[in-house]
Amino acid sequence: MRKIAGHRPTAPLAGIIAAALLALAWLQGAAWGQAAPASPPATDQPAVPPAQAAAPAAPAPQAAPAPTQMAAEQEDVKILSPLPSLAPMVQKAQPAVVNIFTVKVVRSRGGPAFPGRPPFGPPGGPFSSPEEEFFNNFFGFPNQPPREYKERALGSGFIFDPAGYVITNNHVVDGADDIKVKLDDGQEIPATVIGKDPKTDIALLKLSKEGIYPFIRFGDSDQVEIGDWLVAIGNPYGLEHTVTAGILSARGRAIGAGPYDDFLQTDASINPGNSGGPLLNLMGQVVGINTMIVAGGNGIGFAIPSKLATKIVDKLRTVGRVDRGWLGVYIQEVTPELAQGFGLDSPRGALVGTIQPNTPAEAAGFRHGDVVLTFDGKPIKQYQELSSYVADTEVGKVCQVVVWRDRKETTLTVTIGLLPDATQALPGSGNSPQDLGLTVREISPDIARSLGVDPGHGLLVEGVSPDGPAGQAGVRPRDVILEIDNVRVNSLTDYQKVLSDHAKDTPYVLFIKRGEHNLYLSFRI
Repeated sequence: MRKIAGHRPTAPLAGIIAAALLALAWLQGAAWGQAAPASPPATDQPAVPPAQAAAPAAPAPQAAPAPTQMAAEQEDVKILSPLPSLAPMVQKAQPAVVNIFTVKVVRSRGGPAFPGRPPFGPPGGPFSSPEEEFFNNFFGFPNQPPREYKERALGSGFIFDPAGYVITNNHVVDGADDIKVKLDDGQEIPATVIGKDPKTDIALLKLSKEGIYPFIRFGDSDQVEIGDWLVAIGNPYGLEHTVTAGILSARGRAIGAGPYDDFLQTDASINPGNSGGPLLNLMGQVVGINTMIVAGGNGIGFAIPSKLATKIVDKLRTVGRVDRGWLGVYIQEVTPELAQGFGLDSPRGALVGTIQPNTPAEAAGFRHGDVVLTFDGKPIKQYQELSSYVADTEVGKVCQVVVWRDRKETTLTVTIGLLPDATQALPGSGNSPQDLGLTVREISPDIARSLGVDPGHGLLVEGVSPDGPAGQAGVRPRDVILEIDNVRVNSLTDYQKVLSDHAKDTPYVLFIKRGEHNLYLSFRI
């Protein structure tokens, strides 16, 4: 390096540039009102070593915020509770969930081919259409001989007893000639029906192969709160062991499925094929039996509460049937307007519309217009509760019933009877609903929404005896009867009256709504 007399050695050019840039940065900082960086200490050595001068300086890493600072920044973030993985619970419960396959031999009525078309296949087959099925069902001709075909269906279920007892929905196995249960390990085992209860849509099966099977236990549906997480496992659309999750979105739903509606509502995805599968809490316990979806209600499913299911299953397992208590009254909701009209302080209880003859209610002195406030010491908050309380009561028990009559409370004493089979007529009942082989109910706002009909218009068909005159004529469950003999029927009182007024030896003419269609059906008794 060259030296100039009387001066220290100068820094290389790169050092001079670096010093100039540093000074410029100081001036810019001062111009913006910022503190200038401190000047580098004087030294006899170059400011930047020559070997590193050509390389651009890397930006200095920023220091990580101190833990106390991070805690302060997250102080406003509220974490309620992290959702744990559902995998361990699912892995434990899944071996007890089964797929159910049924075969039913159906003998179809004779009917014509659609004009210009070949004869139709089974309903729902690849060559059928709604229009073709409609005409086949209602406009058959005797020149086409009846045919037999096999109707196949699928559903879900679960093993609740290691001896091989399976629970599913009644509608999954109803009328089936052959039932097979497919286990999680792929085994297909025939099963027999031990008992079934159409009114609650529950069926009990027993696997034919002896052994010890994986099983899941029941939990208490009353302990599940709205907002709790639930898991559904089943066989939707044949997609075996599909697992979905959601919350309990409502409880105590009455949607017109039967006289003892008390469903859990969930947004866990439930689809055709899920019927009969378990609805589980996070402990892997069964709190519901998946049974129904609402047409058009995307993301809404319903399950039978375990509290009800366990009672039914115990009866099916011990005696093969469900005997229920019976009053013999038709009831309806007490609306705010009705409550005001009857002088009640609030809409509560169950309003008696009709008392059937020769029944426990008639013997106890019930009158139409009575509002049942308490039954056997239990208050009636929603009118559907009365049906459940009576059904759960032991036959022959003497109960005190408090009714609201003439704007004051009156106590009646009633001896609970045995609910007759829906296919039997009541003794001495004359023209009663059972004579038609039908069970009907008035349409509440909830039922109306689920069916897509106007509330207060017509009566919902809850049950149909297949051997009864109405069933033989083609009336189906969930039909809405709008008229009988050209008379509108919007209440059970209307229904009783039109049947009482019906002329003997003349056919009944029913005008009904089925889905999007209205049609007439006629039959004789």
